[in-house]
Amino acid sequence: MTVFAFAFYLFAITAVVAGFMVVISRNPVHSVLWLILTFLSAAGLFVLLGAEFVAMLLIIVYVGAVAVLFLFVVMMLDIDFAALKGELARYMPLGLLIGVVMLIQLGIAFGAWKTSDMAESLRMAPMPEDQTNAHAIGMLIYDKYLYLFQTAGLILLVAMIGAILLTLRHRVNVKRQNVIAQMHRDPAKTMEMVDVKPGQGL
Repeated sequence: MTVFAFAFYLFAITAVVAGFMVVISRNPVHSVLWLILTFLSAAGLFVLLGAEFVAMLLIIVYVGAVAVLFLFVVMMLDIDFAALKGELARYMPLGLLIGVVMLIQLGIAFGAWKTSDMAESLRMAPMPEDQTNAHAIGMLIYDKYLYLFQTAGLILLVAMIGAILLTLRHRVNVKRQNVIAQMHRDPAKTMEMVDVKPGQGL
């Protein structure tokens, strides 16, 4: 067995076992920690595939933000886990039925899966040795699809501003920053010089 095959089986088995432990763990904090291990194992698989940029995104976005957010919410909120376990046992038959139906659908889909000739030609396309995955993605995003990338960023910015405005609440006793007043203030009136006599203090 080569080193590549050993690394693949190591990351794949770890990802499957960790994903299974996310579901069956009784402690939600342990579930989040198993989820982080699943993300790290999936990132290792992406590195083996030569997609190190996607692997770094998986670690930074999911492990560094999403999983930490889950961990923060689970540890800070006062959740009645006994009630959650009761609801889980109540809806267990329905969940098992949905799971079995999904497995049957996936089996039917993969049973009729056929690879086209175009996919085979793309799979056998040579990759330049002097160009990394991150460099290739950067050349596509910032060269060929530059305007589309900037448009996507603008749409996300508008969505973020809209979410802030929708959740913004004006409260009576809370002081708010007046940006317009700060922009139009006179710099000469910003600082006041006070002549303090010796020995009197402020």
